[in-house]
Amino acid sequence: MNIITIRASSLGELFDCPARWEAKHILGMRNPSSGAAQLGTAIHASTAAFDSSVLSGAGITIDEAAAAAVDSLHKPENDVDWDGSSAAEVEPIALALHKKYCIEVAPTQTYAAVEVKCESLEITDLGIALTGTTDRIRETEDGYGIADIKTGKTAVSADGNVKTAGHAFQLGVYELLAERASGVLISAPAQIIGMNTGKTAAAQRIGNGVIVGARDVLIGDADAPGVLESASKLIHSGSFFGNPRSMLCSQKYCPRHSTCRYRL
Repeated sequence: MNIITIRASSLGELFDCPARWEAKHILGMRNPSSGAAQLGTAIHASTAAFDSSVLSGAGITIDEAAAAAVDSLHKPENDVDWDGSSAAEVEPIALALHKKYCIEVAPTQTYAAVEVKCESLEITDLGIALTGTTDRIRETEDGYGIADIKTGKTAVSADGNVKTAGHAFQLGVYELLAERASGVLISAPAQIIGMNTGKTAAAQRIGNGVIVGARDVLIGDADAPGVLESASKLIHSGSFFGNPRSMLCSQKYCPRHSTCRYRL
């Protein structure tokens, strides 16, 4: 059985629309990155710079770390479709959330590692190799756990709750990757640090959510296959069917949208 590589961050897309996933991750078709995605990339870059500095003892300031967000927005590695917005317009959002994170969240965390990359975790029985970067490994009273930063306009509700539903299998994979890359046992619950990318200060909320037993959904039982087995069967079958009811079924998000026969 051939080994096919799956990025942890792409699993949700695989199950949402296999045809879109195949286009991007097997056929190499590409769309420009969205402005929202680039904003998230910028926030990831600056917060990682700050946390890495704390961990190493380099001690760069919040403002110095913020430069990574500015660079990411104005000098992106790939094409960006700002869809009526611009890097200059979203820069204040990135800087506000970066500062809020560094002041309110970072001091409450004890990180053991930042941006932990695992090149490949092969599961030969399933014919897949998992790859990806775990945002953080944190130390808790219950042992080591992972923390994943998620940004978006609805990442944190008005009452401060972070959406965790639907993220368990992705964070479960990140736990596996973090263990492989770091060599430490990941036993504490997974944490989601949500950042709401609103335009006003009131809408720029940050909150925490917890998922216990994130890896449980990865492994099947007598009644149903686990997520990884389902992903393997889907990919190796070659049946990459489309989902025209997907919220991301549009020219903006899918590089094969104009030729997809499933949306007719």
